[in-house]
Amino acid sequence: MAGRFAGKTVLVTGGAAGLGRAYALAFGGEGAHLILADINEAGLAESKALVEQLGATATVHRVDMSDEADIQAFAADVLAVHDRLDVLINNAGLHLGEIARGFFGLGQAKWQHYFAVNTIGPLLLAEALRPALAKAKGVIINKSSMASYNPATAYGITKAALNIFTHAMAMQFGQDEIRCVGIAPGLMATEAAQDGVAADNWERLKGMQSVKRQGTAEDIANLGLFLASDEGSFINNQVILCDGGNQMRGFRF
Repeated sequence: MAGRFAGKTVLVTGGAAGLGRAYALAFGGEGAHLILADINEAGLAESKALVEQLGATATVHRVDMSDEADIQAFAADVLAVHDRLDVLINNAGLHLGEIARGFFGLGQAKWQHYFAVNTIGPLLLAEALRPALAKAKGVIINKSSMASYNPATAYGITKAALNIFTHAMAMQFGQDEIRCVGIAPGLMATEAAQDGVAADNWERLKGMQSVKRQGTAEDIANLGLFLASDEGSFINNQVILCDGGNQMRGFRF
């Protein structure tokens, strides 16, 4: 099935590492042109080089998803070059090393930062890129988290809010035949996830999975490929949990 996305354009935020890079390589391997955004310019350059090794093409953009002006300027740059956008993957996220920390005592500024990146930024970017998404009858994929189903942390709360946004976006963007879905990863072997969970807690959470192997970024990227493909074209207005069965065991941090 190689080449499913040949001639298509895919935008990935948080594309400098981890899940974002896995998305870039998965879609690049299927022939897509990638637009990668992140605040980590060195990581973006590495992702671009890896995509190009696959024979695909990519452009990179430094974007701060907590800054509305930055988002709007980025979207304008994209629209100046691309009149259609087939897939928007809102992958950028923020946990500040506190995935498992309770939500009391954070203060207004930190709460606003969490919501800006994890909840509001995806909506603002999708809204700004709506003309190109509409022309392609494209798909928006929002990155949620299994933490959203037990929102006892700032990260989980803002991802739970993103789930609600995903459903609302599916209804509104659906007027232009744009699909909107979410993916809620479980405990994945990425640097970002491991930085946010203490080692002993990591092992406990991993032990709760009914699938007894470590989830990988590629697991999530492969799900994204399916949801964005023709094979997944009747799936809309859903947030799909991909956690090795962790949630069914009563996951909690």
